[in-house]
Amino acid sequence: MAALYSFLAILVLILALSLFLSWRMTRRPAADERRSPAEYGLSFEEVEFPAADVDGVTLHGWWIPGVDTERAVILLPGQFGSMDPDLQYVPALHEAGFSVLLFDFRAHGRSDGNVSTFGYLERHDLLGAVNFVREKGFVRIGLWGFSMGARVALLAAPLCPEVRAIVADGGPPRMLPAIAARIQEMGLPEELAGPLAWLALAGTALRLRANLFRYEPLYRVELVAPRPVLFIHGDRDPYIPSAEFAALVAAAGPAAEVWRLSDAGHRNADELYPIEYRRRVVDFFQRHL
Repeated sequence: MAALYSFLAILVLILALSLFLSWRMTRRPAADERRSPAEYGLSFEEVEFPAADVDGVTLHGWWIPGVDTERAVILLPGQFGSMDPDLQYVPALHEAGFSVLLFDFRAHGRSDGNVSTFGYLERHDLLGAVNFVREKGFVRIGLWGFSMGARVALLAAPLCPEVRAIVADGGPPRMLPAIAARIQEMGLPEELAGPLAWLALAGTALRLRANLFRYEPLYRVELVAPRPVLFIHGDRDPYIPSAEFAALVAAAGPAAEVWRLSDAGHRNADELYPIEYRRRVVDFFQRHL
C-alpha cells in the first residue's frame, strides 16, 4: 500500500509541475509600450471584433485603409508581444496601396482573455480578423505573421479561402523544440529542457482538451498549398531546428518561397536587413494578392 501511495504522490507532483509550467508559458504577459499609427502619419480606426469561436473573446486592433479596395494584409504578432511594435512595417505596405489590419491576440495587448495557447485558439482570433476584413469588402487577403503569429497563419489558412498568400517569419514548426529552447534560456540544463517542455505542452493540452502534439504547422502546412508562403528563417534561430524548417518548407509545396539567412537568429532578419526585408515582403504580396 505504501508503494501505491508513493506512486500516486509522484503522479500528483508530475501533474502539478505540468500544470505550473503550462501556466507559466501561457499566462498573459506584460504589455508592450503603447504606440499609435498616428506616429507614422497614418489615418486609422480603432476597431474591435469577436474571435470566431464559442467564447467569442473580444479582440482589439487598428484598421488602416489604403488606396487598394480589394487587397488587404493582416499582421499577426508573436507570443508575449502586441501589435504595437509591428507598426513599423505598415508604412511600406501602405505606400504600396494595401489596407492593413493589426490586432492583438487573446491574452495580449489590448485584447481580452487571460490564456495564450501556442496558436491553437489563436487561429479563431485570426478567423475573426478575416471575417472583419471580409466585411469591409476585401476578398484578397494576405497574412504576415511573426513567430507565433506565423504559426497561427499556417494553422488557420486552410479554413480561409480568402487568404491568398502568407509571409511566415520565424514560426516554429513544432512547439516542443521551441519550448525546450526557451527553458534553456531560463538557465536550466539541456537534459531537463526536453522533459520539462513535454510537461508544459502536455499540461496545456490537458487544460484545452486538445492534442497539441499533433496540431502543429509541420503537420498541417500541406493544407495551405497550392497557395504561396514566403518563409523567412535565420539559421541561428534557437527555436527552430534546421531539419524541421526544411521539412516545413517541403510540406508547403512547390509554391513555397524561402529567404534564409545564415547570420540571423529568431525573427531578426528585419533588424539586419531592414530595407531588403520590407522590399521582399511587399514584392511577395504584390505578386500574389
